[in-house]
Amino acid sequence: MVRIALLLGREVERRLLPDAVEHGHRVVRAGTWPELRDGLAEHRPELLLVAAGVLAVDHDVLAVCDAAGVRVVALADDDRQRAAARAAGLHEVVGPVVAWAELEPVVTGRVALAPEATPSPEARTVAVWGPTGAPGRTTVAVNVAAELAAAGRRVALVDADPYGGAVALALGLLDETPGFAAACRLAGMNALDRAELERLAQRCATSGAEFEVFTGLIGPGRWPELGADRVAAALAAIAAEVDVVVIDTGFSLERDEELTSDQFAPRRNAATFAALEAADRVIAVGLADPTGLGRLLRGCAELAEHVDPEQIDVLVNRVRPSVLGIGAYAQVRATLQRLGGIERAWLLPHDGRGPDAAVLRARALRDAAPRSALALAFREYTAERFPRADAFDAGAPRPSRRGPGIRGTRLLDRVRRGAPHYA
Repeated sequence: MVRIALLLGREVERRLLPDAVEHGHRVVRAGTWPELRDGLAEHRPELLLVAAGVLAVDHDVLAVCDAAGVRVVALADDDRQRAAARAAGLHEVVGPVVAWAELEPVVTGRVALAPEATPSPEARTVAVWGPTGAPGRTTVAVNVAAELAAAGRRVALVDADPYGGAVALALGLLDETPGFAAACRLAGMNALDRAELERLAQRCATSGAEFEVFTGLIGPGRWPELGADRVAAALAAIAAEVDVVVIDTGFSLERDEELTSDQFAPRRNAATFAALEAADRVIAVGLADPTGLGRLLRGCAELAEHVDPEQIDVLVNRVRPSVLGIGAYAQVRATLQRLGGIERAWLLPHDGRGPDAAVLRARALRDAAPRSALALAFREYTAERFPRADAFDAGAPRPSRRGPGIRGTRLLDRVRRGAPHYA
């Protein structure tokens, strides 16, 4: 059951309300934005359904919904309404909707969203990079790994941040013995085999599936353990045992040779460069505020010197009107296109309660807050950019559902075909 507030036109409400109640949801009708604002504290809805073409958006009420963790979904009948909803800062727009059965998977968050674009070629190694300023690299890495595992992939999440890893803390795992550093040491001795990988990896469960985690350094003082050759060898060994490797990297793209005259000394950023070189897709993460966007644009320009720009996916985190004003999503897209030539980016909404629940429970969003706006945004991104387990080309090798790997996983949360599409 989901507690739902309706802010719809009379005809749409008459069509959808009986089926919503029949599906077991608790529904509150709000005729106007002020009525909705006054009833938020009493009814505490989890979801607000609003008609994009009927009522003018009250941005103050949207800010209250965001602070209260109320997910907002707009119903649009045509492209004009869809564009108006997006311009108003509404991230989730669905439609046209004829019957409640089309909305039920969206309301409950059970399915991923069908993408507009054709899925890109399969990525086996994914590096998550972002500039300084805590843009959300670890959050993205953890949730992308969890979504891929829940979709039936054998996934390994690697914390290769030489400045101190946070993946273990985010998932509530033991970090006394850095798993990835140990793997690098064994790789340097040509002793990293499947048995050692099983010993070093920690298992993390998500929605009935599992993925493996190689924890990072517990302090920045141990960065010399992550030498470039060792990191490359360890990543290759891990990639041979799973379908997808997701790497949480460091932020710095400085060439250490410029900082020392000793050409044989270990390099602080060698692990980051080795991860970027091994990756066939790089997720560049930045914050949606003037400072964060500036850092992201400068960082992407540097990143393009080391990675093919076609392999870079740009994710902008915490998009919110309170920092950028009305039309926050449109402003971010326009800024990226005008100043960075970035034509396509994935924008992650500022979510009030979802990330807090994930931190409190030390779990991925799909487990801590599966119906939150941010969890659905990650589900949408992974469904679009990573081929689904049942959508491989006929001639391509098909990953085993329960076959050998570091450890097997079960396919319990497959992306279904025919899901409603968000704009």
